[in-house]
Amino acid sequence: MTGPAGAPAAVRHAEEVMGTVFSFDVRGGRPDAVREALAGAVAGLHRADALFSTYREDSELSRLARGELTEERCAPEVAEVLELAAEAERVSDGWFSPRYQGSLDPTGIVKGWAAERAARLLAAVDGVCGVSVNGGGDVQMLGAPEPQRPWRVGVADPVRPGGLAAVVSAAGVDELSVATSGTAERGAHIVDPRTGRPAVTDLVSVTVVGPRLTWVDCWATAAFAMGSRAGLAWLESLSGVEGLLITAGDEVRCTGGLAERLG
Repeated sequence: MTGPAGAPAAVRHAEEVMGTVFSFDVRGGRPDAVREALAGAVAGLHRADALFSTYREDSELSRLARGELTEERCAPEVAEVLELAAEAERVSDGWFSPRYQGSLDPTGIVKGWAAERAARLLAAVDGVCGVSVNGGGDVQMLGAPEPQRPWRVGVADPVRPGGLAAVVSAAGVDELSVATSGTAERGAHIVDPRTGRPAVTDLVSVTVVGPRLTWVDCWATAAFAMGSRAGLAWLESLSGVEGLLITAGDEVRCTGGLAERLG
């Protein structure tokens, strides 16, 4: 089935979960098959929230942190996320941490992981040519919405509300994700893992671009906590990753290959 002028049909949906809104845009495939997969993707997000929410005393993460459960008795997703979080901590030299104030808390990786997993589930539906899943402003894109037209994502300007700092294009790649960490929307919520207190840096936002939202979401958080100089140097060292850093003084710093992803 196709949409106007032969464009692939679009199935869109918005779901409130994990304290934010996840927006889905799926192109191509049979609408009934897409909607069935979409129901599974949405259920997966709610399951992730039930497993990992630190606000729910009955979540497996809360019970694990209290010592009421062992990792072996948890759902398989818990071990998967803890392993990914440990890898993020290793790659970032501890600037991304799966702990908060001494307690187990890998929630900094959960939203990106869950959104990426939902996108890949939808992309596996026969005939689907493009998927975009936006979880609270962090986006996983797969394929393309139409032939010769890539997915594009606007990056909000943290200094000028309502404006755009950049537009990221997925032209020429089959998968791309964009994640931003900063103080514009939620204030000083990013913690310096060395001190356990809100990170004090010269930055107001860090946007990271790369293939997988699971990782770029972590890297944006870690780079923000590092500050502009160390954060930029570290992002430059990561393969396949680009970054856009904006300081409180409205100075824009970019990794060397970011220009190739703008448009």
